[in-house]
Amino acid sequence: MNRRMMALGLAAAIALPAAASAAETPIQPRIVVTGEGEATVAPDMALLSLSVMREAKTAREALDANNSAMAEVIEAIKRFGIADRDLQTAGIQIMPRFNFTNKPDGTQQAELVAYQVTNTLSVRVRDIVKTGEILDKAVSLGVNQGGNIVFANDDSSAVITEARRNAVAEATDRAKTLAEAAGVQLGRVLEISEQSFGAQPMPIEARAFDKAAAAVPVQAGENAYRVQVNMTFELK
Repeated sequence: MNRRMMALGLAAAIALPAAASAAETPIQPRIVVTGEGEATVAPDMALLSLSVMREAKTAREALDANNSAMAEVIEAIKRFGIADRDLQTAGIQIMPRFNFTNKPDGTQQAELVAYQVTNTLSVRVRDIVKTGEILDKAVSLGVNQGGNIVFANDDSSAVITEARRNAVAEATDRAKTLAEAAGVQLGRVLEISEQSFGAQPMPIEARAFDKAAAAVPVQAGENAYRVQVNMTFELK
């Protein structure tokens, strides 16, 4: 037997026990379950989106009129105790408005008739009871678009922690039930993964405003936070 054949035989003798050992290693039985947990809390902050739109023959005139109206709105909102850090300009749009007429040859002729300027302000209202009053005052001073309201929580960590605990408890109960039904015993936790879902409050749209109306009635309700966990348990 030459040296090459001896080397191949020795390699096979070393590899075979390792392969046999790997084949004999049993796969650990396990179970994978999903649990969902939810926790609710009253919101402590309202987020408003308020827009002023003004129209004029020229862009300069429209912008000047808009600036004047929005300045009054901001000043009035500040008198409700809203801090500068809770006021943010979300966008300013300057758009021409055209009047289209049909020509005898089937084409259209565009005539520039005015310019529209829209200034949108985002407002955090940390004292929710003032939300309706702020909306009413803003409209009386020139807000004529927007009005979107979202209720939020400044710090949601505690309620999310509660939702996590509820999700883990549900997943554990589900795993125990499945294990008992299958006639096996539940072992240690091998793996946990999480997916969180922020609060999804229903927005309130207010596109048309009645300036003669009383303060806007507002109901804050509750925010629900949801967490989903995937848990892998060992089966004994």
